[in-house]
Amino acid sequence: MPQNGCMDPLAEIDLDASPVTLRAARREDVPALVGLLAADQLGATRDGVRDAADLAAYRAAFDAIDADPAHLLVVAELAGEIAGTLQLSFLPGLARRGALRAQIEAVRVTESCQGSGLGTAMMRWAIDEARRRGCALVQLTSDKSRIDAHRFYQRLGFVPSHEGMKLAL
Repeated sequence: MPQNGCMDPLAEIDLDASPVTLRAARREDVPALVGLLAADQLGATRDGVRDAADLAAYRAAFDAIDADPAHLLVVAELAGEIAGTLQLSFLPGLARRGALRAQIEAVRVTESCQGSGLGTAMMRWAIDEARRRGCALVQLTSDKSRIDAHRFYQRLGFVPSHEGMKLAL
């Protein structure tokens, strides 16, 4: 069985008496996860399934993530539906005396759950999991245009300490 393909819940969260289960994503979740990625202004221009080749590419990416114990793709399930997702990756490095760091990527919550506390609960779980695994810090990147996301991360204690750069290949 794949490293992250376990069926056990990672956490249970109560949102106003609505139970949410955090669990490792499953291959059959891929279309819903891609839908979450494509459901915002930036994702709409770069994500989505238009044909079988797109879906195959997303499934291949899922398989690589799921097979690698350094990566965990998490879904938040509410009433049998996927309400949120994030990817948590663990990066070893020499800097900071060989510190392990956690990288949080692709945080998304369905529009109907935004403002419910689900995003905060997911992020707190990810931070706690990083701490549990011995990480010295948690890092993330957020597109400069996502001003609301920046405020959200800063409320959780993240500090805009570095300037990120990317090179499209």
